[in-house]
Formats: sequence, structure tokens, C-alpha cells
Amino acid sequence: MVNSMSIDQLAGSAISIKGLSKWYGDFKVLEAIDLNIDNGEKVVICGPSGSGKSTLIRCVNGLEEHQEGQIEVEGKVLEKDIKSISKVRAEVGMVFQHFNLFPHLSILDNCTLAPLTLRNVSRQEAEETAMHFLEKVKIPDQAHKFPSQLSGGQQQRVAIARSLCMKPKIMLFDEPTSALDPEMIKEVLDTMVELAEEGMTMICVTHEMGFAREVADRVIFMDSGKVVEMNTPENFFSNPEHPRTKLFLSQILDH
Repeated sequence: MVNSMSIDQLAGSAISIKGLSKWYGDFKVLEAIDLNIDNGEKVVICGPSGSGKSTLIRCVNGLEEHQEGQIEVEGKVLEKDIKSISKVRAEVGMVFQHFNLFPHLSILDNCTLAPLTLRNVSRQEAEETAMHFLEKVKIPDQAHKFPSQLSGGQQQRVAIARSLCMKPKIMLFDEPTSALDPEMIKEVLDTMVELAEEGMTMICVTHEMGFAREVADRVIFMDSGKVVEMNTPENFFSNPEHPRTKLFLSQILDH
């Protein structure tokens, strides 16, 4: 389960969630979630649509407000005020299902905007950092193009590079391949695998079970706003314990 993570990576929790509950009106979308993510750990969250997966990780960086419980990120308790949310977001990068790139900005400008405005770095440093991460995701030659000139897979890799430019300690992925054509999925997953191998703390909501088998230290199955099952990939896929997990896996692995 620990794989090759170092002692330093394992020192302390990157994310600690205690008793997290959230409602949309009368509908309880998350119910009493308890979860600890260690530094350097890779966690895949899966489950049917509407199970609360995306809402859970959106709560982690303050995109969604929770009503009960506590979230702590890198030792910082997430409160409801802007200052607290900003401190947490400084540690957390997020990649969404849709790329959310600014269409009127070049790829390079998309990647430098946040460091320039939020980190107060020089333009030279911001551009050097951006080119470093565009090289990491293997598209430095696209730096001066605009999002509309890139494929979906390339745009998603830009979104990953853009998040990395803020030098986060944790990366959250919210179904990053679900909006992509099948032939573009592999290039994005390959980029995520490389990040995982470098020791980045990651939580990924995805239905890509091959990725979960290859990368995850733990796989979490959610249903109806609850964590139903949590295990190593080996045990999760070969010996699921809960009947709901078994049903889900039989449906998703047969198709």
C-alpha cells in the first residue's frame, strides 16, 4: 500500500476530514465522511453518478461549502472566510472535467496568470516555471497557441500544467478524462501517472479503473454520499467486501 513513498512523505496527513456532511436544500449529498490522506499518497475515488465524489473533493479546496464537520489541509483548518480558503487553495491544485482555460489567452499566459497575480513572482520566473511544466506534460511547442488550436487531450494537459505552476502540495482531479475522446484519454492519464511516480499527493475522482490499479495506494468507493468501502487496489478489485461495491465493479468492468 505504501509502495516506494519515503519516510518524509509519510510524515503527517496532507488532508484530514472528520464528520463531513453537506446538504443541497433538503438533500444530503455527503454524510459523516471521515478520511485521512497521507502526504505522498495517491487515492482514487469511484462510485456511481450522484454519489458525492466530486462534491467531496470540491469541499476540500472550498469550492463547495460544507455544513458539518472539519477539513484540514496541510495543517490548515478550512474555515468559511476568504482568507482561510485562500490559504488552503495555495496548497491545492485542481483539474476539472472541463478544462476551464481562458480562450482569449495563449497557453503560456493561461499558465502564468495565477502565479503573476497570486504569487507576485516576476514575469520571467512565471514564464520559466510555465515552460518547465509545459515540458513536463510534453507540449512546450504549444505555448504560444490558443486553447481553440489544441486537441482536448492537449488542453487538459495544459490545465494540469497550469495547476502545477502554482507549485501545490496536493493535486485534485475531478473526472479529468470524462470529457475526452477515447484516443486522448491515455495521454492525460500518462501525465497523471508521471506525477504520481514523483510523489505528488493526489486525489482523483475517475472511472478509469486501469489507472486506479496502476497508481492508487487506496481506492475509495462512494454511494449515496457515504464512503462504502476503502481498500488497496489489489483487495478492492479482487475481493470487494460490500455488495454495492461488487455490483458497481461488475457493471463497470464488464463494459
